[in-house]
Amino acid sequence: MNKLASCFLRHGAPSAQSFKSYHVQRSPSLHSLQRRSVSMPRSRTADHAATAAKATIAPLVNTQGADVTVVSGTSFDFERYLSAKARAVHDALDLALQGLPCPEVLSESMRYSVLAGGKRLRPALAIAACELVGGPAAAVVPVACAVEMIHTASLIHDDMPYMDDDALRRGQPSNHVAFGEPTALLAGDALLALAFEHVARGSAGAGVPADRALRAVLELGSAAGVGGIAAGQAADMASEGAPSGSTARLVEAAAVSGAVVGGAGDGEVERVRRYAHFLGLLLQVVDDVLDVTATSEQLGKTAGKDAASGKTTYPRLMGLEGARAYMGELLAKAEAELDGFDAARAAPLRHLARFMAYRQH
Repeated sequence: MNKLASCFLRHGAPSAQSFKSYHVQRSPSLHSLQRRSVSMPRSRTADHAATAAKATIAPLVNTQGADVTVVSGTSFDFERYLSAKARAVHDALDLALQGLPCPEVLSESMRYSVLAGGKRLRPALAIAACELVGGPAAAVVPVACAVEMIHTASLIHDDMPYMDDDALRRGQPSNHVAFGEPTALLAGDALLALAFEHVARGSAGAGVPADRALRAVLELGSAAGVGGIAAGQAADMASEGAPSGSTARLVEAAAVSGAVVGGAGDGEVERVRRYAHFLGLLLQVVDDVLDVTATSEQLGKTAGKDAASGKTTYPRLMGLEGARAYMGELLAKAEAELDGFDAARAAPLRHLARFMAYRQH
């Protein structure tokens, strides 16, 4: 096992106390649970001899406490799980962005945004979906990294003056503020291209069959372009009648791609897709609600931007309480899609949905 692989085992128990072990049961009301948050890792020095394509992930169930703890088949330590995956994805991204054959300022700009932190929810979703279907550990690492590259590219472009014009992202100056608009534009473009190169190279290196890698590329490409982020941003700028759903599409693609490279059958893929569709909508509704209710300090970006720009959001369409009720409906629908899977393997996805619903930033 290489050093990057072993970091999944070493970092199983962070000191933060933002989550306790939950019990897998019927989802309670959104207002009946205390909302909590998980602190994400900052940049760390990785082993230069390792490669992102060969990174592996710890097994889902490890009763010795390495990554996931299952007690009597019902209790799941989500804090440890999410923190371990976030740290390992961060290290894999750090490795993937080292030694890029491009001007130093472009490389710095790309690393600045990708390694700035964030909750790493989309990569964790891809990993959990692969584990759900019993996929090999190494198979999902390139997909997890690619999902975060695509997501970060969209944030860089979204923040630019001719789009949402936001000077703050993840608690620090937006990429175009730190590096200038031309470099930021190129950094977003480069990350988008690198994401697909990384899936292709990494999947081959991890022994993922070519047909599975191709299906993952198709899912991610659709989510990044006319079937997702690009189309959604255009709709947002036009303030067309309903929320665009671009956030939901990338979430769906992350989960489906993880399941596909993990070897899921067609029926399993479709159940994962439905779960992730509801989860992606939930994430968008929560983002819209937090834009109204949270502060800029809590969000790490400028609060109230959606309302100020007249963007069509769920609170605007449904009212704040209506949007919160819809969050509860989406959470219940997402969890229902997991009922046919093994309970222990489904636990990360079940609690990931709850985390997305109850988060405060």
